[in-house]
Amino acid sequence: MKVIKRRDFLGLSTGATAAFFLSQCGKIALTNRPGSALAQAQTYRSEGGVLRVDLEAIPQSVPLGGQSTNLLTYNGLVPGPRLEASPGDTVQIHFTNRLNQPTNLHYHGLHIPPTGTGDNVFLAIPPGESHTYEFQIPIDHSAGTFWYHPHYHGLTAEQLFGGLAGLFIVRGDLDEIPEIKAAPEAFLVLKDFGRDRRGNIPNPGHMAQMTGRIGDLLSVNGQINPTLPISPRGLLRLRVLNASSSRFFRLSLEGHPFELIATDGGAIAAPITVPAAVLAPGERVELLVQGNQSPGSYRLLNHPFNPAQGMMGHGGMMGGPGQAQNQGRAEAIATLTYGGTVDEMPMPSQLIPVEPLPEPQTVRQFTLSHGHGGVFMINGQTFDHQRVDTQVTLNTVEDWEIINRGMMTHPFHIHVNKFQVISRNNQPVADAAWKDVVSLSPGERVRIRIPFRDYPGKTVYHCHVLDHEDRGMMGVLDIQPV
Repeated sequence: MKVIKRRDFLGLSTGATAAFFLSQCGKIALTNRPGSALAQAQTYRSEGGVLRVDLEAIPQSVPLGGQSTNLLTYNGLVPGPRLEASPGDTVQIHFTNRLNQPTNLHYHGLHIPPTGTGDNVFLAIPPGESHTYEFQIPIDHSAGTFWYHPHYHGLTAEQLFGGLAGLFIVRGDLDEIPEIKAAPEAFLVLKDFGRDRRGNIPNPGHMAQMTGRIGDLLSVNGQINPTLPISPRGLLRLRVLNASSSRFFRLSLEGHPFELIATDGGAIAAPITVPAAVLAPGERVELLVQGNQSPGSYRLLNHPFNPAQGMMGHGGMMGGPGQAQNQGRAEAIATLTYGGTVDEMPMPSQLIPVEPLPEPQTVRQFTLSHGHGGVFMINGQTFDHQRVDTQVTLNTVEDWEIINRGMMTHPFHIHVNKFQVISRNNQPVADAAWKDVVSLSPGERVRIRIPFRDYPGKTVYHCHVLDHEDRGMMGVLDIQPV
């Protein structure tokens, strides 16, 4: 039986070839001239083992591509403040809702309690009211790139598309590897936006909600085609988040391969060279870039993606204005520029071993589909917060086989507990990595292995094309104590 290598699975996704990406580089007209230097978000770091933050969701006019745009922000910023903590730290976030609709916070990828003041997505914070989130980062929590965003059912896509997203970084063992510690770090929050002539977020309409709302302005940290510096012979560490509600990104860097060092759930065992990085909505990767080319400027390109065809689709998607994901062409979203001097920085050879998981005690099957009236379903049912769809027990390992019977790609996400991808289309996947989002093209079948540890309570799993989640493609997971 053929084994799918992780470098193929992560770098090229479902069947796309390296030749496609490499053939695009250097052949596509520059769509945006480089702008200002990449901005980094306001950062709050833990002190004395405690991270304290006052956070508010508030409408705000924000400059975007030279025009004021009326967005939804955290603390008036897009993206929101970057939060940084370490394993064992206590997190206290005093959150206030200044929107005209209910909202809440989801701590995407963090392994923390799903109830009470933790990652409680069933919580509704009404307009004008506040809530204090308080939880502890487990002492054995992996270092990684995580994030926070709203998760009030029915409004999740609208609020995220409006701008509500921010990074949550857990520092740890990966950051202490000498070669990585020495590398400059850049945080890239990828986000598409839509606006009308008045600078407002347009109403997406029925078709756009079916396919997933897509904006025609591609931003990195709220900027259009910013520049990133790299030194000749140096290394640059990129932490990349796809914070879009529906858009997929497929990235390559002219003249430079990526060295993949971490996925959603943290580090992999050793760097893997990939010509491109594919990110479904909600996914993260950490990449190293080596400054081994001639001094100059090199474009970070986003390549076309058609969710009706999966990773091999090169065309746009049907829908209203702005719905085509790049309309068949690659677009520069940032520009890497050489400058300065630095001693040669080597690439690390080893990272953090990925824990092998034992054979599962239980195997379950989940079918993703859509029905009449624009609803999206898991196992033939739309979301009902009062119904438990799946009940599991702590201290067990399960395999979930997920089958996409729909006509669009669906990224599948589980809250609280990360997993490893075991097989795709019945072909084993080598090179284990921790994930919390896995993307399935139409007709695909993926098996994931999940250890349920530490935290009982109810949470959810869902499609991370958030319009699909809001239209029913979500289920309730009840984690029971032993």
